Amino acid sequence: MMYQFRQIPSEAKIRKHLRKIVFGSNIFCPICKTRKICKNNDRFWCSKCRTRFSLLSHTWLAHTKLPLQQFWLVLWCWTQQVPVKQTAKLSQLSRTTIYHWFDLFRSHLPDDQDTLEHLVQLDEAYFGGRNGRALFLGKQIGSRKIAYQILSHTNPNREHAWKFLHSYVAADTVLNTDGAAIYKHINDWWPVYHNRDIHKKFEFAHTSEVEGMFGVLRTFIRRMYHHVSCDKLPDYVREFCCRFSHPEMFDSPYEYLLITLRLATLSGLIKLCVDIIRR
Repeated sequence: MMYQFRQIPSEAKIRKHLRKIVFGSNIFCPICKTRKICKNNDRFWCSKCRTRFSLLSHTWLAHTKLPLQQFWLVLWCWTQQVPVKQTAKLSQLSRTTIYHWFDLFRSHLPDDQDTLEHLVQLDEAYFGGRNGRALFLGKQIGSRKIAYQILSHTNPNREHAWKFLHSYVAADTVLNTDGAAIYKHINDWWPVYHNRDIHKKFEFAHTSEVEGMFGVLRTFIRRMYHHVSCDKLPDYVREFCCRFSHPEMFDSPYEYLLITLRLATLSGLIKLCVDIIRR
């Protein structure tokens, strides 16, 4: 019943996808890289270094116990922003299990942030009430480039704004903010061309896009995860920003795995080379 979805391939098709993503056109040993491989059912054996491995044994999916179709369904729900409660019903898994898998998928997203330039809007918002956190969010107008910084409290000052600019905003950028005191004379301590919207005077033209981003972020969290705690806020904001900046990753489970499994494989190769050099 749970697999009667057009979006969920057969188990054989999923194995074919995984093999192509992890190994390319030919199976090779993940340790010594030789192609002298023997196959026994769904297991492989390297005739050179005698390593035994499977399709996923040297990836971050090595210890998954879900059937492949069920795993693909959960991943499809996550990439398509199906809420946790609905995903649990579709996959016949507990909400705790769904939260675990969504956390795992999120943890393998790229962690880089763009440097913003040309024309940038910057604003701050607050999550979690008095004991919550402040979020700086910057958006490069006319692009999908965004950057963020989360504080451990709700009282941002000029130093925090300066640190954000120093980390994520290029010099000689046109910077648009609201009329908050932390941005006053901002061009005296960072080389930007500063414009301000005074909201009390019903001025919103210079910050409309980034203000809208906060609204979309809150809707995403409420719809996908129902609520957010302070400890989860950095994870959810990171996921939201990655979805906005790299929408191609979320077209399908295949596209997501194509990027994340290959990144993990490349990271493993680099680690192996470093270990060999140290020896």
